[in-house]
Amino acid sequence: MSLLSIQDLKVSFRMGRHNGEIQRTQAVKGISFDVPENTTVALVGESGSGKSVTAMSILNLLPDNAEREGRIEFQGRDLLRASLRDLQAIRGREIACVFQDPMSSLNPVFSVAEQIMEPLVKHLGMGRRQALARAEELLNEVGIPEPKRRLSAYPHELSGGQQQRVMIAVALACSPKLLIADEPTTALDVTIQRQVMDLLARLKESHRMSLLFISHDLGVVGEVADHVVVMRHGQVREQAPVAAIFGNPQDDYTKALLACRPSIDAQNNPARLMVIDDHIAGRAAQQTGKAKDPNAPVVLEAKGLKKSFFFKAGLFGRREFPAVRGVDFQLRKGHTLGIVGESGSGKTTTGLTLLRLHEPTGGQVLFEGRDLLTMNGAEWQKMRRRIQIVFQNPYASLNPRFTIGQTLLEPMEIHGIGANTAERAARASELLKKVGLDDSALHKYPHEFSGGQRQRVAIARCLTLQPEVLVLDEAVSALDVSVQAQVLNLLKDLQDEFGLSYVFISHDLAVVRFIADEVLVMQNGAVVEQNETRSLLAAPQQDYTRRLLGAVPRGYQPA
Repeated sequence: MSLLSIQDLKVSFRMGRHNGEIQRTQAVKGISFDVPENTTVALVGESGSGKSVTAMSILNLLPDNAEREGRIEFQGRDLLRASLRDLQAIRGREIACVFQDPMSSLNPVFSVAEQIMEPLVKHLGMGRRQALARAEELLNEVGIPEPKRRLSAYPHELSGGQQQRVMIAVALACSPKLLIADEPTTALDVTIQRQVMDLLARLKESHRMSLLFISHDLGVVGEVADHVVVMRHGQVREQAPVAAIFGNPQDDYTKALLACRPSIDAQNNPARLMVIDDHIAGRAAQQTGKAKDPNAPVVLEAKGLKKSFFFKAGLFGRREFPAVRGVDFQLRKGHTLGIVGESGSGKTTTGLTLLRLHEPTGGQVLFEGRDLLTMNGAEWQKMRRRIQIVFQNPYASLNPRFTIGQTLLEPMEIHGIGANTAERAARASELLKKVGLDDSALHKYPHEFSGGQRQRVAIARCLTLQPEVLVLDEAVSALDVSVQAQVLNLLKDLQDEFGLSYVFISHDLAVVRFIADEVLVMQNGAVVEQNETRSLLAAPQQDYTRRLLGAVPRGYQPA
């Protein structure tokens, strides 16, 4: 029996008037699917496919300019025609939501206890004492350590995984019949992702509820879903049981999505990943790339690199937190060093310390034999153009008030690259072509581009300075699998063309296997294992590395 039935749903957004007529953009174009009782249904597709809009339509959590048509039946009631009062009674009580970013979903000025207690008081009429006791039980159920102590904590005092667990506790407070989970594991490292996936599966069974799971990661979907609905451009391209989707996909787009993802298990990844258009056009994967020189010169070397943060302790004392504990590595010209580990392992701090965005507390960073950490301001300013960084979030790293042209011209003007503005503009235009964008982008602003396009702009900005080393800090972790494949292919092409060396920081071991020549595994600020990529992933020596590998989603596995 269907708990939720969506029939011919259409969703449009009013975009203002043009020549006296209201302009509309259709995001969902007549889709239909069911969510049976005690079942997990996954909505998958790229950004812009309409999957989140579909899910948010169920409880009408869309902006005011949205228009919905069709039917959304929940236990026989048409939610599309329900009054606001009826919807408010259902929200959180019978249908609850868990969103991708818990920090934007949790209220920063309310304690954990207050946020879990709110639906208990509102929907179940509990008193504060009873609600507080139930909140502690829920924190314990979702695996928060020391739940009683955490009740008084605020969101910023918790890790990303703990914040997501609190969101799940809030959603489960009233024992809903349907839980909508919108990309709940996308920003988490593999071990925390595994914990959240296992938690959702266990809670689904214990609470006898249905789960509508939204994701672009088919590896995750294959492990949690019973039934899969594949969406593209607001339409359903294919829907079937999970075994059929992974074992015998019928639609070319589904096949392409499955082919885009690099594999952690493959003996040999292709030289380039196939993107959606490649697969649909029937183009074969490129199997061989430019060979790496094992004796290439070392361009960057870290020796005993350390970074500590200090906090006040008592009236006059201070407490040291060692975030990076004596890291050593060598990076050769044209090679990629992958740095992996859980959140809090020190991998990002290592990358930022290499560029002195965090000042180190010990060790050396040698660039062509010169110690970057002892350079004075003028020397370091000249050196900075040779080592650049690409951050995880292109939405935050690009200035929203600058056009793309201004973004690309500014670093060239600061470092005196190019004889005049016209020469710099020509170089900016050439670099945009390199990263797959055209001249029209020069006059646009960041908000006019997708996440993948913004990341391409961020890479182009780095290349304006003709660097020799790029530090890539989770540069593809928030991208769809198809866009991720495009950016990874771009990075390989640029490395082949310019001989760039990369420090590639990631929690995604499948991506690291594809792009890195050597892997450095970090835990609690220290290097626990280091080896050539294929050897390390095939035969890890440390339990910690084996645990990281064991947590990687591998998609649907037949019994």
